[in-house]
Amino acid sequence: MSETAVFTRPKTLKDRVTSYCPGCGHGIVHVLLASVIDELGIRERTVGVAPVGWSVEAYNYLDVDMSEAAHGRAPAVATGIKRSLPDRIVFAYQGDGDLASIGLAEVMHAANRGENYTTVFINNTVYGMTGGQLAPTTLVQQKTTTSPLGRDPKTMGYPMKMCEIISNLESPSFVARTALSGPAGIRNTRRAILTAFEYQIAGRGFTFVEVLSACPTHWHLTPRKSMEHIAGVLEGVFPVKVFVDKGAPS
Repeated sequence: MSETAVFTRPKTLKDRVTSYCPGCGHGIVHVLLASVIDELGIRERTVGVAPVGWSVEAYNYLDVDMSEAAHGRAPAVATGIKRSLPDRIVFAYQGDGDLASIGLAEVMHAANRGENYTTVFINNTVYGMTGGQLAPTTLVQQKTTTSPLGRDPKTMGYPMKMCEIISNLESPSFVARTALSGPAGIRNTRRAILTAFEYQIAGRGFTFVEVLSACPTHWHLTPRKSMEHIAGVLEGVFPVKVFVDKGAPS
């Protein structure tokens, strides 16, 4: 008789019906965040910051204190919370349009200062909430509502690789990119988030986890094809690896 896997909802994950589209990666990351927070026993100490975009929905699913930020300003809000309440575990939950566009200067300076909070960066290569427009991470030739013929690097530039950019700074203690392309990728994402939180708890400074995630609606793909697209296409442009790891906390 074969065993059937049973999902046990983490205590930090609220019991409610999802509002995300089928195949969206946000729900997966919410489960992983909740699971890590439960494992570390930090729910009462955790504060999440989410700005404009689908990331704002995190308030509805994670049973921790949350603060909303203006578009792109999650790093400033997270910095303020962590500096004023240093005993709290603070994370910013941001999408690619938010973090790599209007919030680019914010995250770069927070990383350069070594602010002791964690960024979880969801990269699905498109503006999801506002209509599927071109994002800083949109792939070359990818069609969006504002690049209907595909991204042309001659006029629109190339996809921005945030892990590569941030890893050039001296201050970050952990920078990694993972992908929700299958069970192994999901497990790797959880490990990366756990490591980032552990480093923050140890006072190691800025930690950054980029997660390659699916947007079936704006990619015009089925959920299954979207996961295949992550593995077969996105990972070729955005390599999955640990870019910075300054070692386990002593």
